[in-house]
Amino acid sequence: MDKYTLKKSLGQHFLKDERICQDIVAAMPVLDGMQLLEVGPGGGAITKYLLEIPNISFKAIELDREKVAYLEQTYPAIRGKILNVDFLLAPAPFDGIFHVIGNFPYNISTQIMFRILEWKDKVPVVVGMFQKEVARRIAADHGNKEYGILSVLFQAYYDVEYLFDVDEHAFNPPPKVKSGVIRCTKLRVPYDIANEKKLFTLVKTAFNQRRKQLRNPLKALFDKETLQDEIFSKRAEQLSVADFVALSHKML
Repeated sequence: MDKYTLKKSLGQHFLKDERICQDIVAAMPVLDGMQLLEVGPGGGAITKYLLEIPNISFKAIELDREKVAYLEQTYPAIRGKILNVDFLLAPAPFDGIFHVIGNFPYNISTQIMFRILEWKDKVPVVVGMFQKEVARRIAADHGNKEYGILSVLFQAYYDVEYLFDVDEHAFNPPPKVKSGVIRCTKLRVPYDIANEKKLFTLVKTAFNQRRKQLRNPLKALFDKETLQDEIFSKRAEQLSVADFVALSHKML
């Protein structure tokens, strides 16, 4: 099997620019003995470089059986290290701490990030390539129209750096969108999040009506006295991550 077919249903576009592949791999800090998971290796564009990193424990998750067979034939070193499962349904692939890297399938990239959030206590660093607007959304600061649910919830736990753009011609076939690479590093000083479920509810409710002053969408979550606070006359995108965390402490 020397060829594989692209599956649009799986959001497949494969990187062919070797310099970009190397830059993505270089963005992941390597530690001796670290555990590293690649999500969606596809045709192996960055996998071949990851397999060369010495003294690490490497695994890859790939849903497409045809790609698994192609990778095992093309890169024999991956045999026994590739899991043919759905990342969104899979249990954590390692015991203990592991890092995550990938050219994430664009059609499920947001779901991938929410899945990683479920594993945040185990995952100190994520390096990923996304559709550019999704990458920018995760990295966006408050006061920006790209700032939203994913921005707040990811930045509540991670420092997010937007590293570089990737031109569509770096792929085969070229997608209709530009791409971007980000690195997310667990915050050294975590926010004081008393109740994670409340924070998630607060952020999602606030952004569901992002054009409105917060007093309207959030009225069911706070008592009348608290709702008199000036902060509730702002819109969701005007609140920093710290603002959301502080508000979550005052919820009913």
